[in-house]
Amino acid sequence: MNGLATLDWQSIAQDLDAHGNAVIEGLLSPEECGQIASLFPRDEVFRSRVIMSRHGFGKGEYKYFAYPLPPLIEQLRTAAYPHLAPIANRWNEAMRIEVRYPEAHADFMERCHQAGQSRPTPLLLQYGAGDYNCLHQDLYGEHIFPLQLAILLSSPGKDFTGGEFVMTEQRPRMQSRPMVVPLVQGDAVIFAVQQRPVQGKRGVYRVNLRHGVSRIRSGSRHTLGIIFHDAKSG
Repeated sequence: MNGLATLDWQSIAQDLDAHGNAVIEGLLSPEECGQIASLFPRDEVFRSRVIMSRHGFGKGEYKYFAYPLPPLIEQLRTAAYPHLAPIANRWNEAMRIEVRYPEAHADFMERCHQAGQSRPTPLLLQYGAGDYNCLHQDLYGEHIFPLQLAILLSSPGKDFTGGEFVMTEQRPRMQSRPMVVPLVQGDAVIFAVQQRPVQGKRGVYRVNLRHGVSRIRSGSRHTLGIIFHDAKSG
């Protein structure tokens, strides 16, 4: 894994402010991508499996990792969070939301767990030809960290075709803004979970965002999703 500490976080923050998403190129090596994708058949490392078509989520399937998380995934989650917490706090201040996030992910996890959100949310998604992921938001409970991370583990044009990461931004009294985020194997996209602040003529207002994956035209696509809040039990 390339060092998160050496990234240009000022530029990442600027992209997030402007678009609600930011790409980190080559965060994982092809070997690391393959290692994570190869976990999908190993049910013992996951807590649950979701067949998307059964719930109207799209087509495909995903599995939530169990605790303890695989070391690389735990490392990604805990190392990325401290760089994102200042952005999240600045966004909440701009949107006049009182919640603030601690510097360390462990402290935020303690907040989630005390509120009954104790089920791990990092997940591994698998899509085949014809599969897709409907536009959605990953919320899971009262305590929500407003940014999340997804890493493309497969190689576009080699392992699969189609399957673009897409977002929509719903602006007040305006038509929704579509965004397609191009990724190659090992790239990560950081994006808004639910909403972000936008500076307007009369001050800051909130826009709602959703994300999904367009239809896979051929092959197989794997993605690692890292959500920084845990899910409510039960």
